[in-house]
Amino acid sequence: MVELVVLGSGSKGNSTLVRTAKTALLVDAGLSARQITLRLREAGLGPERLDGVLLTHEHGDHVRGLKVLNRRFPTPVLANTATLKAAGAALGAVPERMAFVTGMPITVGDFGITSFHVSHDAAEPVGFVLEAEGIRIGYATDLGRITPDIVEVVRGCHVVVLEANHDVEMLWNGPYPWPTKERIGSELGHLDNQSGAAEVGRLTEGETAHLVLAHLSQNNNEPSLVRETFAGALERSGREGVELTIASQREVAPAVRL
Repeated sequence: MVELVVLGSGSKGNSTLVRTAKTALLVDAGLSARQITLRLREAGLGPERLDGVLLTHEHGDHVRGLKVLNRRFPTPVLANTATLKAAGAALGAVPERMAFVTGMPITVGDFGITSFHVSHDAAEPVGFVLEAEGIRIGYATDLGRITPDIVEVVRGCHVVVLEANHDVEMLWNGPYPWPTKERIGSELGHLDNQSGAAEVGRLTEGETAHLVLAHLSQNNNEPSLVRETFAGALERSGREGVELTIASQREVAPAVRL
């Protein structure tokens, strides 16, 4: 069995557990070390059993808890060279740093992992496809746009984790300063509901059974709006059988098991 559990996702911190019976990985460690520990245990895993932490990029909401977590539970950190360099002191005294080349496959325990480029204002941001026991998980958050290359690599994964950061109208009519709105809404910012929904039919072609929507803004989005937008897009694409999960900042999401 392969399991995915979003421990928490949003503008204040992101971390996701993927595991088999033998191998457990975190994708990002942007919650506090205390919250990661508590939420891992809620998901049924002691933090000492982690086999590695994969980093999508170096922003604080993806690495914030890593230094303290590694001090308490030493865990290898895997990222491309640019991300490792940009993360700097946030990594702490990690026992092992594994630098990978974006696009080149690596293996950690049961998981074969391939990274892919995404458009975001970081040093070298990536998404991941993780494969174990014949199950493929596509992970794409913190991206300003969905490119044809991303569609090609993620399409048909059994589980797709996709950013649904903001509603366009809520962002532009909301309280953020204009430069912040421009950054979020740019091709190097965050993916909006409408743009994600426009591609969801292609992203979930084939064997996709679960769509997990993540990194929702607490100020510029609503879970009910995300569900309505994406459920409608799935239905129009003939993909209404895909199970939809909305990840939360405040609590552990229901486990996806295949």
